[in-house]
Amino acid sequence: MNFELTPEQQQLADSVSKYLSNHYAFEQRKAIVHSDSGVSESVWQTFAEMGLTAMALPEADGGFGGGAMDLMAVMEAMGEALVVEPLLDNIALAGRLVARLGSSAQRAAVLPGLIDGSLRLAFASLEHGHRYGLVPQVTTAREQGGGWVLNGHKAVVTGAASAHKLVVSATTPNGVSLFLVDAKASGVSLNPSRTVDGFRVADVQLKEVAVTADALLGAEGAALPFIEEAADFATALLCAEAIGAMKSANDATLDYMKQRKQFGVPIASFQVLQHRMVEMYICTEQARSMAILAASKVDGTKDADERAKAVSAAKIKIADAARQVSQESVQLHGGMGMTEELKVSHTFRRLTMIAQQWGDADHHLERYAALS
Repeated sequence: MNFELTPEQQQLADSVSKYLSNHYAFEQRKAIVHSDSGVSESVWQTFAEMGLTAMALPEADGGFGGGAMDLMAVMEAMGEALVVEPLLDNIALAGRLVARLGSSAQRAAVLPGLIDGSLRLAFASLEHGHRYGLVPQVTTAREQGGGWVLNGHKAVVTGAASAHKLVVSATTPNGVSLFLVDAKASGVSLNPSRTVDGFRVADVQLKEVAVTADALLGAEGAALPFIEEAADFATALLCAEAIGAMKSANDATLDYMKQRKQFGVPIASFQVLQHRMVEMYICTEQARSMAILAASKVDGTKDADERAKAVSAAKIKIADAARQVSQESVQLHGGMGMTEELKVSHTFRRLTMIAQQWGDADHHLERYAALS
């Protein structure tokens, strides 16, 4: 299989990298992170103008019909720049679920706005006390008056505070269902916070939230396979983002070692430190190979077990590589590696979070073993 980027993929990746290097430098990112909203409207609009918000959506809905392989290089660039705008959560999770489960009316009401940047989504799935489970345990929906009433809470919903609509998973009489809920609907309350890596998240409380019948995405009780597929798709792209962050850590560490002197010579000349840098590079390249495998499987196989095994195998390697590369990069910087002023400390935090998102190594080891 040819894993080289097509000319179109390379052109898009180059455009994204160039834009981020010119308009998303470390100091600019820090200003965005510490702003009231935690995201940049102008950056988001530029992403939409570049077609990033349309990349993974079907052509029939105005998108480009791209897959994980088409977005890999884009997500690497996002990881290298430590972008905090929730592109992944909008297009690979919430947007993907609306595109795959929504009626023509639901898609027409949501996807054009997502594509042009005027509407943002958030996927409310995780719950307190249930780790990475995709089956809702505390969020329920009951039929009432021709519509539905939702109760429960969701934890650590990325982008919820800036989202216009939430895609909420809930248990219904026949299984797991998804609902489109207005973020400002009566009974919806958000408790926003900022994660250690700079992303804005929120806990979402749902108390007697009444929605109409057309808020239900797809058939009642039939959403779980689609949620699992979207989670695997997003996890594969998260692995690609991690590769970009690891590349940033490697580059920053090598530059520092060339400049930092000990005994009158750059510490990059010390063989023992060279060996550690080589290990970091090898670890990153091995992780890249696994990320490519995961992206190819979510694009190319219809076998859910085969897809899940590839994604879990990749996430296990990514979690291990993220730990090694991030910790080594900080240690090779010495005390400077933990300061707010250096990007490498923020890269360390992002890689630490990526290792936990959508399942840590232990979770995916269990899933891989169960599927083998």
